[in-house]
Amino acid sequence: MKTVGIIGGIGPESTIEYYRLIIASYRERKQDRSYPQIVINSIDLKRMLELIGANELAQVTRYLVGEIHKLEKAGADFGVLASNTPHIVFDEIRRRSPIPLISIVEAACGAVKTLGLKRVGLFGTRFTMQGRFYPDVFSREGITLVVPGRDEQEYIHDKYMSELVNGIILPETREQLLAIVDRLEEQEKIQGLILGGTELPLILKEVANRGIPFLDTTGIHVKRIVEELLA
Repeated sequence: MKTVGIIGGIGPESTIEYYRLIIASYRERKQDRSYPQIVINSIDLKRMLELIGANELAQVTRYLVGEIHKLEKAGADFGVLASNTPHIVFDEIRRRSPIPLISIVEAACGAVKTLGLKRVGLFGTRFTMQGRFYPDVFSREGITLVVPGRDEQEYIHDKYMSELVNGIILPETREQLLAIVDRLEEQEKIQGLILGGTELPLILKEVANRGIPFLDTTGIHVKRIVEELLA
């Protein structure tokens, strides 16, 4: 049986969701009462975000590669970063990683392509919405990404870091996020929304009847992880 290694703690709430969903999905697929083998290395979110905020991307890469080496030493056959934001340096991390890595961005792009969508919105941290790592992957498949306006990005980022990462789910925040979705659908003609932050499904996963699909990158990533565990 393969073992998946997870770089978690970025943030803690979504790491818990990864663990729960991997087990549930694996047991649904396997149905022999067995459980998947998982190694989690929960790292310091504050340290990572400070490095990214200071644009010290080489240090971010060194930090995360070092943590992936710990997963490899613990017996992981392949690894994942349980967050969208650190994928800002994913290509370099993958190049230096001692084990194969599964990208959440590539998995999300595959899901969008399967649905036949060509113009989708993107929510996430400021680093995700303003970074190139999503557009670079999606543009290769002819898919256009639309991000919220600058003030909307600041609102999403602030609520993400001050509330969602800490497990705080407020109805008023949900309503404001949905108002941004409605504007993007009406004015920017998006055909779907990528929840490009692994905490976003915690506040938006129950949403229905918005007229467009919400793509849960956590769930999409987990599906790809379980496929690899069972390969």
